[in-house]
Amino acid sequence: MKKVILSVFVVGALLATSCKKEAKDAKDATVEAVENATKATEDAATKAVEETKEATEEAVESVKSAIEGIEIPQFEDPKVGEYLQTYSQYAKDYIEAKGDVVKNTELAKKGVELAAKAKEIAANLDEEATKKFNSVMAAIQSKMAPAQ
Repeated sequence: MKKVILSVFVVGALLATSCKKEAKDAKDATVEAVENATKATEDAATKAVEETKEATEEAVESVKSAIEGIEIPQFEDPKVGEYLQTYSQYAKDYIEAKGDVVKNTELAKKGVELAAKAKEIAANLDEEATKKFNSVMAAIQSKMAPAQ
């Protein structure tokens, strides 16, 4: 009986020792996996930030209007750029309607709203910004003229 008990203890000691080694190996593998995942996440985040910066720089350089051939310059007040984009989309819709505003009452209402807002925006601009604003508006309106 002593041999059996002694054998059980020896086997138990061997198993306990090998389990500790396996636990240490598992811990090392887990630490390595976490380090690799952290590195991959950092790389992906850095790449995403760089791509976002590039896209933002491209958008800031010039804002395209809805009408081909007209570029909307940057203004200090972002509302001016937004208005010009909205107005260019209105102009595009107007051109597609062949200037027949009477048939399209929604287009007529939008035109009146935009005209009122243009006065409001122009009143808040300095001299140089007003010149840029008026230049873009004239370019858009010149594209609209043939549709009448």
